[in-house]
Amino acid sequence: MATKLDKSLKREIEIDGQAYMLTIDPAGMKLVPKGKRNGLELAWKALISGDAALASALNASLKV
Repeated sequence: MATKLDKSLKREIEIDGQAYMLTIDPAGMKLVPKGKRNGLELAWKALISGDAALASALNASLKV
């Protein structure tokens, strides 16, 4: 049986040599460069509905 997510869970991850903090909570997840306050946030509802994929595709098309 899985443990219910009822409070924040923080983990440090390294991406391309840079440290980030990943916070997972009941509302969604947030990825922030270590030592900073602002980063990327994603609500669980946006992930399930496909809004996250749509936003990702839009950002990718703008970076061309």
